Amino acid sequence: MNNFLKILEEKDHILSDGATGTNLFGMGLETGDPPEPWNIDQVYRVRALYQGFVDAGSDLFLTNSFGGTAFRLKLHKFENQVFKLNRAAATVGREVADGADRLVIVAGSMGPTGEMIEPHGQMTSQEATADFKAQAEGLVEGGVDVLWLETMYALEELEAAVDATKDFGLPICATMSFDTAGKTMMGITPANFAKRAQELGLVGFGANCGVGAPDLLATINDINRNVSKGSTIIAKANCGIPEYRDGVIVYTGTEKLMAEYLHLAINSGAKIVGGCCGTSFEHIRAMRKAMDEHQMNGNPSIADIEANVGEMSAGSKAIFAGDYSAPVKTRRSRRGR
Repeated sequence: MNNFLKILEEKDHILSDGATGTNLFGMGLETGDPPEPWNIDQVYRVRALYQGFVDAGSDLFLTNSFGGTAFRLKLHKFENQVFKLNRAAATVGREVADGADRLVIVAGSMGPTGEMIEPHGQMTSQEATADFKAQAEGLVEGGVDVLWLETMYALEELEAAVDATKDFGLPICATMSFDTAGKTMMGITPANFAKRAQELGLVGFGANCGVGAPDLLATINDINRNVSKGSTIIAKANCGIPEYRDGVIVYTGTEKLMAEYLHLAINSGAKIVGGCCGTSFEHIRAMRKAMDEHQMNGNPSIADIEANVGEMSAGSKAIFAGDYSAPVKTRRSRRGR
């Protein structure tokens, strides 16, 4: 049996990893530089990232390949190394997972291209599919257990990525980022995504990144009430809210906050819980302890969420209540990671 499908059967809840980018910045990655070349040039640091999460208690970690499509790599003149960089990301991950004393899952991270598919942009769906397929080929060759589409914001691009990955024989998971009035920047609601994810046959789906734990929990609650029983819902919230201090971006979430978020995420219906931007090994260690001690306590209310992890935005409160009427202003492109 595929390792990812096996762990889904064996565990009631699965602890994912934390941040890739912000932790690599802490290891010396310079702002503006792509992290994917480190899979070859700084292998020991990428291995330390993966190993750090495994040692902290993660059951699953994502590969250092978020920006591994040619569309993103061409910004740094690495577009001819798509297969090589993605395979290397997965190969190091496979080595770390196989060296663990328990079953650990290697998830092949695939982020958005940063472009818009026509008619909103100039990229065609065929170009997007070809780009994602080239990335997936490297990840599969390197030995990932599951292909993991993350931080998606447009259904057209998500569909292109699923089309690119569906024939590799591996499970596919996907998360979208709901960061604009409780919706993605293209106006997709959690309920929209939940319906489409089930139609596409995704093994797991949910939310990552966004604007903090309270808003992500609103998203997870909305997804949960729009899916069939037993669906594998994924929650990967940022570690608090970023603040600019002494020339650097600092995330404000404490270990206690992330532990509380984990409890609330599980009670909201999530089976796989982890952290996104700003989430360190120490946060994951606290979340491991929280998961091991968790007791189910019913779906949380807005008051429960705000009392434990902070204030929820007005847009997310509306989503929590099932109100999708708030307008969303779309943008033409997003290249950030």
